[in-house]
Amino acid sequence: MPTRPATGQPPRQLFATTPEQRTAQARLRFFDEGDRPSGLVGEDVLQSWMRCRRRHEDPRRAIAFDPVTPSRLHGALARNRALLEAAGPELASMEGALAGTDCRVILTDREGVLLHVTHHPMAPQQPVLSSTARLGVNLAESVVGTTAPGIVLSTGQACTVDGGEHYFDSLRQVHCAAAPIRGVDGRLAGVLDLSVEARRFGFDAGAMVGLYATVIENRLLARQSAGHVVLRFQASPALLDTPLEAMAGVAPDGRVAWLNAAAARLLGPLPAEPLARAAVRFFGRDLNGLLRLAGGHGAQALRLGSGLGVWAKVRLPCSDGLNLRHGVALPAAPRALPAAVAPAAPAHATPTHDDAPPATLRGQQQDLIARTLQENGGNIARTARQLGVSRGTLYRRLREGGVAPQG
Repeated sequence: MPTRPATGQPPRQLFATTPEQRTAQARLRFFDEGDRPSGLVGEDVLQSWMRCRRRHEDPRRAIAFDPVTPSRLHGALARNRALLEAAGPELASMEGALAGTDCRVILTDREGVLLHVTHHPMAPQQPVLSSTARLGVNLAESVVGTTAPGIVLSTGQACTVDGGEHYFDSLRQVHCAAAPIRGVDGRLAGVLDLSVEARRFGFDAGAMVGLYATVIENRLLARQSAGHVVLRFQASPALLDTPLEAMAGVAPDGRVAWLNAAAARLLGPLPAEPLARAAVRFFGRDLNGLLRLAGGHGAQALRLGSGLGVWAKVRLPCSDGLNLRHGVALPAAPRALPAAVAPAAPAHATPTHDDAPPATLRGQQQDLIARTLQENGGNIARTARQLGVSRGTLYRRLREGGVAPQG
């Protein structure tokens, strides 16, 4: 007949049957016995516990969720204006979809400072989230221990943290799922999080937050690429303008500046060496060839440097408000593409290059200005109105092109 240990502690349950029991066993082994509870919690949570143990001695102590000072919060909101503008529509959409749940939508900056949080009518029944989910509160591991946003901030990888997997006991009633949002520099720009208190998610929160984070990231990449040619492409045209579309930005020198995650899966990771980033290597066309794709209507067939056929849309940059869309030299008769037929180019085809001299974005702009000015008989005011820019901007661009404005 089994007996209790001499310490008076109840015997350890050998086989956990619920997530809560597995987490309780993991905490006992890690915090009380100093063992590594592999297999009981995810490796991302375990690594977070190890990082937090070096910063926080007692996981049972109460923690204060003090917001940053008003001046620092104001600075954080100002610095992250592009992120907030990109995220705005998706935050509203998420909150609408989750209106019948107890979930909070949270957005932090790259340091963990809350920039947006859902004002939830269930706040009185959510004492932990009511104190945690406030603008200016910092959710970094160094401040509040293990949370899903904290892990994303440390690792850059999406994760979910359930109940007792949080480092501090005071957060054990909270469940959260978070995903990263990156900018054109490849660095973390923010973290999107879903949190709920006193109950588990009734849906796949990790998948949902990952989907919305992808949409926000794609919109942020486009917003940060005013000087880039932006390509949207996929093997199926049905995936364009969806979270599954691949995106890439090509700089004025003809090199690929950034790729989103979907593009990296199709093209491979972006080389660290700038000279290895030539657009022709990835897309089978140089900048001049890519610019010509922008003139067609709808998706255009494109054969990648790897030989893979995709459908692409090209957005031309706007500089000083000057849109190049109507200034690109187009093929004589753009071909209408059937909706469900793959790009029909021979598998052995080599990358195509136009016979025209290599184009630059600045060169395209200057050519557009010169032709529009000529069409308007040299009238500066009418040319500026047609191009959608101020006369001051037009004068400046003419001087940059070596043209002395007349009148």
